[in-house]
Amino acid sequence: MHQGGPTGRRQVRDGDGSRRLGAAELGAELGERATLVQFSSAFCQPCRATRRTLSEVAAMVDGVAHIEIDAESRLELVRALDIARTPTVLVLDAAGRVVRRASGPPRRADVIAALGDAV
Repeated sequence: MHQGGPTGRRQVRDGDGSRRLGAAELGAELGERATLVQFSSAFCQPCRATRRTLSEVAAMVDGVAHIEIDAESRLELVRALDIARTPTVLVLDAAGRVVRRASGPPRRADVIAALGDAV
């Protein structure tokens, strides 16, 4: 995913690869090849655009699922994953390992590129 400019609006980092998430934690099944996990909040305007972008990419790429999680209702998971703002997107591989994470609204091309790290 794209690194933000000097404003720091979009922050990207590699996942540590040691943290694995499953359907029980996420509340939905993982994708066959990769999963886009979006942490959102009710009044987050960029979260709506992020939802559209991730849904479009998941529909375009076979075996990719998009799971949206309400950060306010899942505070324990938010703390465990060190989610500091919404939207935050985690890219998981088929085994549920976090391979990329980004905060701020991603561009479609950046999401597709990040999936390359997961599949």
